[in-house]
Amino acid sequence: MQVGTARADPGERSRGWLEVADLPTGGTERLPVTIVRGERESPTIWVTASIHGDEVTPLAVAQDLLRSLSPGALRGTLVCLPVLNPAGLRTTSRRSPYHHDDPNRYFPALDREATPESESRSQPPRTQELIDRQVYDAIADAADSTDALLDLHTAGIGSLPYTIRDQVLFGTERDQGAAEDLDSALDTLTEALGLPVVSEFPVPEYFERNFHRTLSGSALNTLGVPAVTVELGGHTIIDEAIRERALGGLARVLAAVDVLETIPEELETTGSAGTPGAPVSYPVKRHDGPRVSSAGIIRHRVSAGDAIEAGDPIAAVLTPHGERREVVESASDGYVLARKPGVTVHANDAICSLAVASESDRVVPRNG
Repeated sequence: MQVGTARADPGERSRGWLEVADLPTGGTERLPVTIVRGERESPTIWVTASIHGDEVTPLAVAQDLLRSLSPGALRGTLVCLPVLNPAGLRTTSRRSPYHHDDPNRYFPALDREATPESESRSQPPRTQELIDRQVYDAIADAADSTDALLDLHTAGIGSLPYTIRDQVLFGTERDQGAAEDLDSALDTLTEALGLPVVSEFPVPEYFERNFHRTLSGSALNTLGVPAVTVELGGHTIIDEAIRERALGGLARVLAAVDVLETIPEELETTGSAGTPGAPVSYPVKRHDGPRVSSAGIIRHRVSAGDAIEAGDPIAAVLTPHGERREVVESASDGYVLARKPGVTVHANDAICSLAVASESDRVVPRNG
């Protein structure tokens, strides 16, 4: 197994770098890579983190997972890229500095009409897309032996930790039966992680928002690798309670896909202390909202983790003088994942990230 300059034979650990871009001032941008390889050839699991530079709990989780595992403890191989956006990490910035792009929207994928997106555009790929392509290619080279990819993120200030599960698409890369098998593999990951599960935005919004070109979306629906996005609380600081819970969840995933034979004692007892589970029992999907109709100063009436019902007041919008302009209500049952940051809003701004009741199918046609 080799990724960049990291190369590990059976029973070895190797640290190296994946060089991804030349810098204008000289030198190269490079991503740290660690491979921990057991004596068996497979399975293989990838753990990636901090593609948004202000998302630092994932970095700590990835570092601590690597520190706790030795080649002798593994049956298969763990490949970890703990910092996918080094420039963003250096400046505590979500975006990459190259063109101020969101680095998690440029991974290779087919568009909704099932044609390569590069065929329908006139401009060459930007720097961040070239970087994402190299990460994708490294994963694609090992796709046949890869059993899972966990992409670690944070969701927002004060956010609950949760797992995002994409719908599995069929009709181009795979038929419906293969898509259902891939969807079943996601059950293994989400159950082992032990976090609340929120379905991703459904088709066609999934394509409109370019989520098919996130790392997990691209790995899942283009490469056919079981992949999920794991949201681990808020930005800019390491949340120790969530870090501990996530470590235990990742260790359980490694065991569930047969990469890890026995969970190390230091990870075995990590659990859910201090972090809540889902406050509702029905399936949910992601939703940005509700949205305000007037500009003003927002006063939230809910917090992360609160269960809500359709018609519940979520927030009030006030004038600068303190007069009430409107009360914003929820349109759906569900619960609050996080409140949007800031106290000022403009017309049509979303004020929360919600998990709302969903009856959407988990396996869907690409063009449905």
